[in-house]
Amino acid sequence: MKLLKPLLIALAVLCPAVAQAQDFPNRNIRLIVPFPPGGPNDIIARVVGKRMEEILKQTIVVDNRSGQGGVLGTDLVAKTAPDGYTVGIASAGALAISPSMEKVAYDTLKDLQPVTLVAKVPEMLVVATSVPASNMKELVALAKAQPGKLNFASSGPGSMPHLAGELFKLTAKIDMTHVPYKGAAPAITDLLGGTIQVMFTTVASAAPLVKAGQLRALAVTSSERNSAFPDLPTVAEAGVPGYAAESWYGLFAPAKTPADTIALINKSVAKAVKSPNFNTLAANEGLIMVGGTSEQLKTYVDGEEARWRKVIKDANIKLE
Repeated sequence: MKLLKPLLIALAVLCPAVAQAQDFPNRNIRLIVPFPPGGPNDIIARVVGKRMEEILKQTIVVDNRSGQGGVLGTDLVAKTAPDGYTVGIASAGALAISPSMEKVAYDTLKDLQPVTLVAKVPEMLVVATSVPASNMKELVALAKAQPGKLNFASSGPGSMPHLAGELFKLTAKIDMTHVPYKGAAPAITDLLGGTIQVMFTTVASAAPLVKAGQLRALAVTSSERNSAFPDLPTVAEAGVPGYAAESWYGLFAPAKTPADTIALINKSVAKAVKSPNFNTLAANEGLIMVGGTSEQLKTYVDGEEARWRKVIKDANIKLE
């Protein structure tokens, strides 16, 4: 009887959790987007959420909680109940970059449970039409001939365009001057005006200007070519071997969320990213839709965090 009592207590504690996992979902699911409405993170979340509703047969409520480059919304996910009814779309910035540049209130893979990698977002390396470089090798040669004279813009210190540029400098062994802006729009304006010569920006934002002949595209930063510009080489193909840089968005839940619940959400997202709506989204935004297992996302984030930590250290990047 003495041995049986602790066993009965353990079963009493376990049974509600098992019942909950088997019954999941039986109410609305909150999908936290740690950025304002309208950006890539928000667009991806809303398309994912709509398809998840159809698969899970429950309403997905998108909740925009912006601030601190995605850190505040990600922290909110980490601190909610681990029952599967709150998940979040987290970005490379919040999980793989910010922890190496500032103090954040969460530990990426101790406080958050990876669900699946949803999409990768490559940058495009573009130059002003006044720059005498029509390909990557010519740009590298120009930068080496004029150390520090080429300016490259970013949407702010520690942003992916900034780190993509710093990684490019380190990998190609060149020197360019970083000029941070408060967002991509003013940076692109100065690039068009010739004040800035080089910029790493999203395929979606650069595509109309490249097609109109207002900017010159030299390469995409991903490890594979982009479907929106199939003839445009990757940076590695174009003459800087080993280079790859891309933003990404992954679905995360609070740590200790039941494994069965994580598996069910993962399955719904896997179906969602294969839908026709996502094919259209990928084509329009230059996205690479991914999917995959929870463990694959954990391994990926581990590698990304280590890679960008090294770049931040080697380039001596600090938040201003």
